[in-house]
Parts: sequence; C-alpha cells; structure tokens
Amino acid sequence: MKHQIQIASLEDLGRAAREFLEAIGENTLIAFYAPMGAGKTTFTTAICKALGVQEDAISSPTFAIVNEYRGGVGQPIYHFDFYRIERPEEALDIGLYDYLDSGDLCLMEWPENIEGLLPEETLRVQIAVNPDGSRTVSW
Repeated sequence: MKHQIQIASLEDLGRAAREFLEAIGENTLIAFYAPMGAGKTTFTTAICKALGVQEDAISSPTFAIVNEYRGGVGQPIYHFDFYRIERPEEALDIGLYDYLDSGDLCLMEWPENIEGLLPEETLRVQIAVNPDGSRTVSW
C-alpha cells in the first residue's frame, strides 16, 4: 500500500510529522531518500519535535554520522546522516547494527550510501520537491 503526505509549507511540518508517525506504526528503521535541499533534516527535526525532543538538542549529524536524542518519555532516537560515508564499512565502524537492532527509532538520511547494509524491514521514504515548493513524502 502506497502512502503519501503533502507538506505545503514550513508551517505545515508539525502536522505532517505527527501524521507520518501515526501512519508508520511500529516501524523503527526509517530511511529518507531525497536530493540535497529537499528537506530530509528539516522533516527529521519535525519528527523529533513531535516525539518530545527539545528543539535545541536537534542538529544534523553530518560530521558525527549519528546523534542520539531522548524523546519526551526518555526513549532513545537515533538520527543518522550517511552523506560523508564513502564505504559501507565506515558505517559498520560506528556500530551500525547495534543501533539498528536496538528496537529504537532510527532516522537515516542519505541511506543510499549504505544501501547494502540496510535490513529488509527498513521503511524507505522518498521526499520529493514539487514545482510550487511544497514537498511530498511517500513510502
């Protein structure tokens, strides 16, 4: 079954993030595919905020590869940015499978750089930029 959420503007992000979280159910491995500037980090930030993470704690893990946040009830949330990964082995060096096997929410940007390492059950989400500047999130 194909799912889609439209995001009309930045002001619409909170609603879209809450709708996304409700729609994905028990999925904990979320991979975001989109071109540079499409809003992967922005949408991930909105998801974290919807889960109760303090906004000032959220940042792109471009250099660290992974950031750990705590949701409103203390649950770990892992935010990955694999943009700078040149070889899949680099992801293994940070203990990728420890995170993925934790059962905690793993939000991954630039997953195409580690595609062969992603478990089959990973939810693959596309973010498309529409001509009017809105975004379509689909999976």
